[in-house]
Order: sequence, then structure tokens, then C-alpha cells
Amino acid sequence: MANLRLVVTGASGFIGSRLALHAHRAGIDILAAGRVETPAEIERAEELRAAGVPFSAGTLQDREYLRSVLAHRSSMIHLAAAQHESHMPAEYFRAVNVEGTRALLETAREAGVRRFVYGSSIGIYGESVEGLLNEQSPPRPENIYTETKLAAEAVVNEFSKDLETCIVRISETYGPSDYRLLKLFRAIDRGHFVMLGSGANRRQCMHVNDLIRVLLLAVQHPRAVGETFVVAGRETMTTNEMVHAIATAMGCRVPRLHLPLWPFNAAAFAMETVLPPLGIQPPLHRRRLDFFSKSFVFSTDKVETVLGFQAEIDFLSGAADTARWYRARGLLSARVPHAVAETESI
Repeated sequence: MANLRLVVTGASGFIGSRLALHAHRAGIDILAAGRVETPAEIERAEELRAAGVPFSAGTLQDREYLRSVLAHRSSMIHLAAAQHESHMPAEYFRAVNVEGTRALLETAREAGVRRFVYGSSIGIYGESVEGLLNEQSPPRPENIYTETKLAAEAVVNEFSKDLETCIVRISETYGPSDYRLLKLFRAIDRGHFVMLGSGANRRQCMHVNDLIRVLLLAVQHPRAVGETFVVAGRETMTTNEMVHAIATAMGCRVPRLHLPLWPFNAAAFAMETVLPPLGIQPPLHRRRLDFFSKSFVFSTDKVETVLGFQAEIDFLSGAADTARWYRARGLLSARVPHAVAETESI
């Protein structure tokens, strides 16, 4: 790692900020790059700077900015993406996820960057499927985010003759600094959570610290070059089991109430159809309801065999990590946690 001069894009995001902090603590020469527009992005950028991590603010559309962050860098992990901006048109997602990735690759080639790791998404597999998904499973993207993530993979492969490229398809990731699951933790903590549907859909959540380990392997390991890897957590669980583990980690009552999912899907479809033409942001999206319906289980044989990587953090310990981080910031009640929350998962 002494010769690794790394730049991480999307470093003001959840995964990117954790990666930059861990890399810095490990003694890696790290430059964090990202935008600072939302309160969460501003908070993470300030956290990185306070920890001594060099942070450069900018966007993928600015070529001069890209040249500045890639100068004298040997490797990069590209995590920046348009994802949650559901109010933005399809052209925005293509500009950021596809053309932004292309601009980054072109600039990296000009700057003499050697290794380029692209953080893709397991969302490219689309609808729920039976059986194990792996790197050879056919992609079926079903929204503009996953369509553009898959298109960006093709762009990365175009540059495989010029750069050492690697694609990592990232599963559902959680952990400290993840605001995406905060509503779920809060609802369970306050006794307000309601399961929509049976809760029997399966998932394979990955703690962010495990993901960081595999990304740092991908940016250094000689056998990662030219490969695509699916990465996921160590456990397969139902959504019911996930909610039970979160409640246990926080020391609160396990939610029991279930409601049918189909009325909420119907309402979301109606809102998505009627409200945008009126200039109104729909308060409910079908994509947000995927949490209650989609099932994904993955084979991680390839990443285990090629890179020697195995996820290590069980979900109960990881949920306790996450709840402890929320509590430290006053985002959850100060109840006495389950005993597992007294021990770090790493």
C-alpha cells in the first residue's frame, strides 16, 4: 500500500466517505473527491477534513476538476453516481452515470492512472429471481438508475486495453453514516414500523467495513484486473429477520404488524403517473417499496476464489454498530441497547 496513490470519487457519500477514512487510517495516500450540495454531503466532507483526509469538491462534468484530482494518482475507485434523485429526468442520470464515467476514464488515461475500480450495483439484475445470482446471471435493469449503471459498466470495459479495470457489483450496504436506513431504525425504535407484505423476501446485506475491504483488494490485487465481481454479506435473511435483528440490537420490541403491499404499490404508480406532469414530486415511489418485495441471493464464489475475500460481519453486530452511530448523534432514543451493541463488529 505504500506505493498506492488512491483517489476515491463519491467520497461525500456513505460508502465513499467510510472508504476514504479507513484508507487514510491504513496509511494509504488518499485523495477524496465528491460534491458538497446536501447537508449529509457537507457533514461527511467536514468529517474527512477533520480526520486529515484531503478532500476536493467538484463534479464529474468539470474536466479541469477531473484533471486536478487525477494528477499524480496511480489508482482510483469510482463510486460517484446519480442514484436517489428520483425527481431528475433520465438525461441527468445518463450525464452523471454514463458520460461522467466516460469523462473520468478518459482523464484517467491521460493522467497515467494505472488501476480503475468501478462501483456498480446488484440492482442491474432487476426483478426478484429464484436461485443464486452471480457474475454470469443476465442483467435486467428496470429503472433509469440501474440502466445507466449497466451502461457505465460497458464504458469501463471499453477502456480495459488502456487501464487495469475492475467492476465490483455492490449489494445492499449498511453501517455507520448510512442515512438511507435511518427511517427504518427510527420506526422500529419508536414502535411505528409496519411490514408491508409478508416480509419473506430475502436479502444479503453487507456491512460497509466488509465492502471497504473488498474494494481495497480490487484496487491492488493482480488477479482483479479485467474482472467483474459480485460482493454481498455473509448471511442470507428475510426482511422479517432483518427487522428482528435491528430491534434486538437496539433493545426494543420486535414489530409484528403486517399490511398488504399491493395498495401501496397501486398508490405509488398513480402518484408517479399523475403528479410529475403537474410539477409535483410524488411522496411515494414504487422503487422505495422494493424493500418489501425484492429477493436477491448471491453466489460470492468468484470473489472468494479469485481475491480470497469473505465477508466477516454478521448482521446483528453490524446493526448494533449502525444503531450506536445513530445514537451518538442523537438520531435515536437513548434506550439501553442489547449487549451485542457494546462490542464493535470490527
